[in-house]
Amino acid sequence: MPRARTQKKFQHDSQTTAPQEYSGSGCLSGFTIIPLTVILVSALLGALALQTAPTPHPSWDPTPILIPAGISPIFRPEVLYWTDSISKWASASNLDPNLIATIMQIESCGDPRALSSAGAMGLFQVMPFHFRATDNPYLPDTNATRGIAYLVRALEAARGDARLAMAGYNGGISIIHHAEWTWPAQTKRYVQYGAPIYSDAISGLTISKSLNEWYLRYGVSLCRQAHQRLGLP
Repeated sequence: MPRARTQKKFQHDSQTTAPQEYSGSGCLSGFTIIPLTVILVSALLGALALQTAPTPHPSWDPTPILIPAGISPIFRPEVLYWTDSISKWASASNLDPNLIATIMQIESCGDPRALSSAGAMGLFQVMPFHFRATDNPYLPDTNATRGIAYLVRALEAARGDARLAMAGYNGGISIIHHAEWTWPAQTKRYVQYGAPIYSDAISGLTISKSLNEWYLRYGVSLCRQAHQRLGLP
């Protein structure tokens, strides 16, 4: 989680001019030319309306689309230990449980007592200033509530782009609107592994090369600590 937080009307007026009565001779009589003129004018105005109609402003729909039910088996056993809780938190926040599991995987590998050198705490490595005075930061439900609330805000700022939301979760929401080359190295690394891990999770894979690479490079000691803390065999 980030170490610091910084937080025409188009109007189309169509005016229809009544067709003028045609009086004259020709192949079509006056009674035929009037309805035909009305049809042609209506078709022309209809085409013009389609071309000038305002494009609706896109809005982020937080409802997950085409996401497999449940949590992918690609995650480490320490994260899968929290499957029931993750499902509950996902339902409460209307998020994909695999996205929540991905954040937990990288942040703490499922260690509820994880503490970073920067002071981030718990399963979702939430910084102290996100908690209320009466909160217990290490209580899983409390930690999840604060961490996931920030993830939701990041998703909103990223207009539903999970990759950018991960960057915002790690580096602060304002970073989402900055060029990627300006991101801190930690945020770039976070997205480098987080995005493909999440992609693997929702693709129905049973093994993730990206997660295994992350584990070997950065997660061995973190997951070992979580394994012991949770009392897993």
